[in-house]
Amino acid sequence: MKNRDFLDLFMLGGLWGGSFLFMRIAVPELGTFATMGLRVSLAAAVLTGVLAWRSGLGSLRPNAGPLVVVGVFNSALPFCLLAYAMLSVTAAFGALLNATTALFSALLAWLWLREPTTLLRLTGLVMGFAGVAVLAWGQVSFKPGGSGLAVLGGLCAAISYSVVAVYVRRRLSGVPSLTVATGSQLAAGVVLLPFMLWTWPVHAVSTKAWLSVLLLALMCTAVAYILYFRLLARLGAQGASTVTYLVPLFAMLWGDLFLHEHPTLQMLVGGAIVLLGVALSTGWIRPRRPSA
Repeated sequence: MKNRDFLDLFMLGGLWGGSFLFMRIAVPELGTFATMGLRVSLAAAVLTGVLAWRSGLGSLRPNAGPLVVVGVFNSALPFCLLAYAMLSVTAAFGALLNATTALFSALLAWLWLREPTTLLRLTGLVMGFAGVAVLAWGQVSFKPGGSGLAVLGGLCAAISYSVVAVYVRRRLSGVPSLTVATGSQLAAGVVLLPFMLWTWPVHAVSTKAWLSVLLLALMCTAVAYILYFRLLARLGAQGASTVTYLVPLFAMLWGDLFLHEHPTLQMLVGGAIVLLGVALSTGWIRPRRPSA
């Protein structure tokens, strides 16, 4: 891995980790649908410009149906679920819930696609979900003011991401990644538009909240997608997936620095177990084969 790849990985981890910080700031003032509607609409505008510059707009129409599915279940739905979760949990906690996407993806690949697995990967799945249990222990309460629905929403968002990952492999495997990203953000923007207008805040919104939405859309979505596609092209899916381990760390750092959300021992232990489970279940950690 070259120095430029390391830099891109850390930049991407910082941007996606920052998305949880910006949601924590913007969603309480703007609301879930307005924040996410603005996020996908602004990101779609930027990505459409990049796709047009690369003369790729013609690839959108032939794949319109699958792109709408991806837009709903990879952006509109999980973005709103995570935004709702951010009303009750810390940025780092939300990022750790989001990291379980890799666990659900590995589980679906095994159960749905019948991909062969190993005992080590199965151990990683069990370990990863055990880490979620540690994270949620004593935190899940469905009483008024409890965070039970927030945790459930974050996990449902991760499941939605993982289902779409399998769907993309089946229906959009030959379509350029930038086309998928642009089409999905356009579709998500159309889907969220009526909800955004219906719930548009009538009260004054602070400059900090508006700036958070702008950074969330332009940096954490549009620029982050471009970085991710560049890493995907140079490192492949497995190399690019290493950003999974950086996002919660950056979310924890940004939350501590800017929101004073100090991580607890329970969060550190549970997060470490989740990330180790992700590393094992995705094959990022594997036993070394003996040399010939």
